[in-house]
Amino acid sequence: MKYVHRVLEIEKNLKERSLFLFGPRQTGKSAFIKNELIKKADLYYSLLDQGLYLRLLSDPTFIRKEAAAKNLKKGFIIIDEIQKNPSLLDEVHFMIEEYGFRFLLTGSSARKLRSSGTNLLGGRARTRAFHPFVYPEIKDHPNFSLEHIFKTGLLPPHFLSSPHNNAVEEDLSAYVNTYLKEEIAAEGLARNLSGFARFLEVAAISNSNIINYSNIANDAHVPRQTVKLWFDILYDTLIAFELPVFRKTIKRKSIETSKLYLFDIGVTKTLRKLPQVAVESSDFGIFFEQYIFMELRAYIDYKKPQAELFYWRSQTGYEVDFILDSKIAIEVKSTTQIQDKHLKGLKAMQEEKLLERYIIISRDESYQKEKGIERMPWKLFLEKLWAGEIIA
Repeated sequence: MKYVHRVLEIEKNLKERSLFLFGPRQTGKSAFIKNELIKKADLYYSLLDQGLYLRLLSDPTFIRKEAAAKNLKKGFIIIDEIQKNPSLLDEVHFMIEEYGFRFLLTGSSARKLRSSGTNLLGGRARTRAFHPFVYPEIKDHPNFSLEHIFKTGLLPPHFLSSPHNNAVEEDLSAYVNTYLKEEIAAEGLARNLSGFARFLEVAAISNSNIINYSNIANDAHVPRQTVKLWFDILYDTLIAFELPVFRKTIKRKSIETSKLYLFDIGVTKTLRKLPQVAVESSDFGIFFEQYIFMELRAYIDYKKPQAELFYWRSQTGYEVDFILDSKIAIEVKSTTQIQDKHLKGLKAMQEEKLLERYIIISRDESYQKEKGIERMPWKLFLEKLWAGEIIA
């Protein structure tokens, strides 16, 4: 399978200090390292190598000894799948502090590292998230279309599969089951995997909706506090994201509850047991909104880590899908023809006079700007987003 260049730029960060790179399984972290970073590293260790894993488990100083044998000073070292041996972080800490080494440490999440009481380097390493494919990486790929994305999702092994490969559904199911059996078991929840499986399916139905812990608990037949714990695990493992509400409005007070988005459309579709999503269906609109969220979330994590993302919903029912960094209101509609009814939320937000820009994204192919609202085709929006023309 031909490697696709990723747009995450971390070399500048790595010249300044060490970095944790976390992302769900199969987002392509290891391929990214092997194709774009490994040649620049002085030492590379993958803890998927069982022999190396066991050696480092018995002697965490092995890396320091190997660096000394090669007479390395202030070198750059990569450790892939660091969560498999959290105790290594004490050694990493020592090598950063005493010798000035820089490390790239990858894993599926920081949760296992934190839960083991491990040293997380006390601010000596920055943290970045790694996402499934994003628009600039695949916009010229033969598979690129909304229909294909809504069938396979954007995890590289699934997206890159042939459009005629009917096994992609089986691959997605295997991914979900592997996550249940391995990742959740690793978090110490194996005693209630059946309850967690029900919870995941209910959470997938809540995708792009306001989170109601009580309803989800009732539907999954588990206690409300358990649901809150499991949501925390989804957030920590980057399987889901909590989108907070924008609360700065004055004329129309906002509600208080966050929304939920899962990290990949293919996984969402599989958890919901949906067939191919029809273009004009309500599910198509939900996935279209999720897709734009995924691009916004990835852009912030890759390019503007200090920026914030919200949604807005007034107590009287006006809503705007996304508020980007308290400056830009973004509404998402899968329609091919914008109508006045689609602009109600943006117009209500305009009346607050808080933001700088108002955009509605759709499958309409023409760009228009009228009364301060930009009607923007979705591809044009993504081009401008990743070119830095939406948020400076």
